[in-house]
Amino acid sequence: MTPEEMIVACCTDIAGKVRGKGFPASQFDKRLRRGVGWTPTNIQITCFDLLASSPFGSLGDLVLIPDPDARVRVDFEDGGPVEHFALGDIRHTNGDPWEFCTRAMLRTALARLKDVGGLSLYGAFEHEFQFKGRHHPLGDAYTLSGFRAEREFAELLVAALAKTGIEPDTFMKEYGPGQYEVTMGPQHGLAIADQSTILRELTRATAQRLDREVTFTPIRDPASVGNGVHIHMSFFDRNGKHATYDPEGKHGLTRPAGQFVAGVLKYLDSILAITAPSVVSYLRLTPHRWSAAFNNLGFRDREASVRICPVSDMSDIDRAAQFNFEFRAADAAASPHLQLAAIVHAGVQGIEEGLEVPEATEEDLSLLDAAALAVRGYTRLPQSLPEALERFHANSVVTSWFPKGFADLYLQHKKGEIAFLADRDQSAVCAAYEEVY
Repeated sequence: MTPEEMIVACCTDIAGKVRGKGFPASQFDKRLRRGVGWTPTNIQITCFDLLASSPFGSLGDLVLIPDPDARVRVDFEDGGPVEHFALGDIRHTNGDPWEFCTRAMLRTALARLKDVGGLSLYGAFEHEFQFKGRHHPLGDAYTLSGFRAEREFAELLVAALAKTGIEPDTFMKEYGPGQYEVTMGPQHGLAIADQSTILRELTRATAQRLDREVTFTPIRDPASVGNGVHIHMSFFDRNGKHATYDPEGKHGLTRPAGQFVAGVLKYLDSILAITAPSVVSYLRLTPHRWSAAFNNLGFRDREASVRICPVSDMSDIDRAAQFNFEFRAADAAASPHLQLAAIVHAGVQGIEEGLEVPEATEEDLSLLDAAALAVRGYTRLPQSLPEALERFHANSVVTSWFPKGFADLYLQHKKGEIAFLADRDQSAVCAAYEEVY
């Protein structure tokens, strides 16, 4: 019997999972109009597959409509099934966007950026991940031998990405045991988060084809390194010109770009529950882990929450086109769409409030006490998920950026996740997240 190729219409959710429903690929054009059935309460499925408290119960019907611009089809030519899925939009049955669809929330944030700042977003996600179940020798951090150990995987993954239209960038052996980083070229708007999602899924699919398993968990071992997500951002103006770099601007930032960064930093402690949303995220977000622990801007500082990235005078690419900044207080336990929506809203708030471009730190902020930090306008970021959730839920400005009821929904979802981990020690909690991400 000849198998019939299937495609999965899917979306990212609060748990950072890609969930969906499959149907025969031959029906794709029909499903563009009518979609597949979906249930509101699905949004409350935690990463551990337990249902958190839901206001929807068993009631309600939605449709998930695949987007042809976010369709992925990769034939690995190994005799196995074709990898075929399409990200899509959750809608009411009358066709209106469902307010809690993560893609819809990102679209709203991007529209606000254009309305308030006259800007469109251009950017890319960097991802760190680790291979599971294989011995990785000491001494291979950043080495050719470390790359060589996973060359087959790297070359297959790059080929898969290229087949989907994603521009492969770099692949490297990272610092941690079995840890690697994969990056891709920048995209515009919604596609930034779409391609991040696609990259994660193709990384998992590629590993599976080689009888391997990877994890994007924020941290596997409290005594070791974490896996971060770094979100690079820059802007275009209404005329399609680069709008991030100003040679006369503070730190090289245009005024709106600087205000955007100021907004991100002002509201960072209240959006961290969205950008770093797992219990173990806060083991990684500590000083001296090359992650982020304070709401600071850094110039080429890999412990700053927002980092101004270097440009090369030797490049054939114009300086204005190279110039970007990087958000570092994030990981892959989150929906890329929801992460980016929170960051964009915070940045736009900074533009609306006319915030001043912040100073860039050039010192170890962990050496300062709380009073000294406060004098300079810095805040220690939340040190646990419950603390981060409290700051998110209590900040009426931040919760107003999202649809009515979302803050309560998100809080209940995460409470369900936290409850699942009750009475487990730190190592067991890390093991649980390693399994699901």
